[in-house]
Amino acid sequence: MKKLELPLTRLRDGERGVIISINASSSHRRRRHHRKWGFQKRLEDMGLTPGTKVTVVKSAPFHGPIELQVRGSRLAIGRGMAERILVSVER
Repeated sequence: MKKLELPLTRLRDGERGVIISINASSSHRRRRHHRKWGFQKRLEDMGLTPGTKVTVVKSAPFHGPIELQVRGSRLAIGRGMAERILVSVER
């Protein structure tokens, strides 16, 4: 098996990974610091922090949200948010 680092959006349904980093930076210059903090804080509040194991339960078609299992709870996040979460996965 090979260990890969991928955005969360690249995991298949039922696949598990460990969060290794979160890209909290924004491409917008205005209020970038505020958005970075808000984004990171929101993920932390949902339990999505580096080192956390996540399982993709279901990925909605047509770039819809991704349903995750995190720390025994299920939650859904938008694809744009999931794209900024880097996970380590073995394939």
